[in-house]
Amino acid sequence: MKKILFAVVIAASLIPAVAQNSAGDAANIEPRYIIDTPTAGLLKRGAFSLESNFFQDGGLMFGLYAGALDRLTFGISYGGVGIIGKSSATMQKLPGVMVKYRLFDESEAMPAIAFGFDSQGKETYIDSLERFTIKSRGIFVAASKNYSFLGFLSFHGGVNWSMEKKDGDKDMDTFVGIEKSIGQEISFITEYDFGFNDSHVVGQGKGYLNAGLRWSLANGLALGFDLKNIVKNQQNMTFGNRTLKVEYVRTF
Repeated sequence: MKKILFAVVIAASLIPAVAQNSAGDAANIEPRYIIDTPTAGLLKRGAFSLESNFFQDGGLMFGLYAGALDRLTFGISYGGVGIIGKSSATMQKLPGVMVKYRLFDESEAMPAIAFGFDSQGKETYIDSLERFTIKSRGIFVAASKNYSFLGFLSFHGGVNWSMEKKDGDKDMDTFVGIEKSIGQEISFITEYDFGFNDSHVVGQGKGYLNAGLRWSLANGLALGFDLKNIVKNQQNMTFGNRTLKVEYVRTF
C-alpha cells in the first residue's frame, strides 16, 4: 500500500498544475461523496481526482474523475477483491461509471442540488444476485448545505434508485450525511443509508451507519479512514468494516 501511495504522489507531482485541499477548515475542494453516499459537490472545471479505496478481503478499487464543465463531473472506476494478499484476484465484470450534474447552486436559503447516475457499488460483487455487497446508487438526487460553525459544518441528503434489483429489493433508498471540520487539516464525516432497497437478502433491515476521518496530508493529497456498517446490517458481522481511502486532486 505504501508503494501505491508513493507512486500516486510521484506521478501526480510531475503534472504542472495547482493542487488544493479537501479536508479541514482550509478545504477548498467540494466532497463528492461522504463515504458511500453522494453529495451535491462537484470537481471544479479542469480538475481531476485519482482515488484508491482499500477494503476487506484484499479489495482495491481505483477511480478517475474529472470536472468537465462548471456544473458537470464524470468518472470511471474499477476494482475487485483478492488483489492484495495471496488469494486469487476476482475483478468486477464491468467498470463503474458516474455522471453528476448540478441543477442548483447553494444559496443562503437553499442547498445545492445535483442529479446523477452511478453504477459503481462497493465491496465484493455477488454473482448470484448480480449486485455488489453495498449496492450502487444508480439514479440519484443529492442536496448539500454548508454552514460556518467552529470551522465549517455541512449537511447532505438525498434519494436514489439502484439498478441492482435481482435480489427482489426494488424500493427507493434514502440517505443523510454530515461533515464537520476539525482544525485546518482534518474533517469528521458520518452517514446513514436507510437501506430500504437492501432489507432482507444481504441487509438485515437496520440500514448502514458509517463514520470516518479525512486528513489533508499535503496540497491535493488526502487520506481517509472509515468504519463502515457500524450497526452490523449483514450476517457474519462481528465489528464494522475498516477501510482506507487515498485521494489526489489536481487542477489545471
